[in-house]
Amino acid sequence: MTTLVIGLVMFLGVHSVAIVAPQGRDALAAKLGERAWKALYSVLSIVGFVLLVWGYGQARQNPVIVYTPPVELRWVTAILMLPVFPLLLAPYFPGRIRDALKHPMLVAVKLWAFAHLLSNGMLADLLLFGGFLAWAVADRISFKRRVQRPLKTLPASKRNDAIAIVLGLVLYFAFMHYLHLKWIGVSPMPIAS
Repeated sequence: MTTLVIGLVMFLGVHSVAIVAPQGRDALAAKLGERAWKALYSVLSIVGFVLLVWGYGQARQNPVIVYTPPVELRWVTAILMLPVFPLLLAPYFPGRIRDALKHPMLVAVKLWAFAHLLSNGMLADLLLFGGFLAWAVADRISFKRRVQRPLKTLPASKRNDAIAIVLGLVLYFAFMHYLHLKWIGVSPMPIAS
């Protein structure tokens, strides 16, 4: 469990610099140099991500069960996950989705985390998904008091919504029917009783 916590703190910590100190990112980039800052940010993010994945895998070997959700909630999770991939892609394909939600990637993280909290009751699940949910809420709130950094995207277009939705749904079905089981070791498909 320690590895999971260290990974979460490292990964979410580096992604929280702008939350905690809105000018902190720019100050660090100015002090270190833009390239050095991006390299440091990338290395810390990758190491944190590897640690949290590894730690989560370790924690699943010796589960500490906090609650046992009803099996039926897996259907709710599957439905809540449906918009997640299109929302993850929407910032890179600017259109009406991005304009309406302002921060569709954060909405996707919140939906992903909440959906997984509904159908997973181990302590490791609470730490992982609860940590991401808390971070996404804090990040969204912090946007009200900080300038948003520009994101490299395609030019804005009404067609971009269709692209984000179609590609997102393809990813959703790939994860539901193959990738989640292959990479996570658990089938997300609700089992009919």
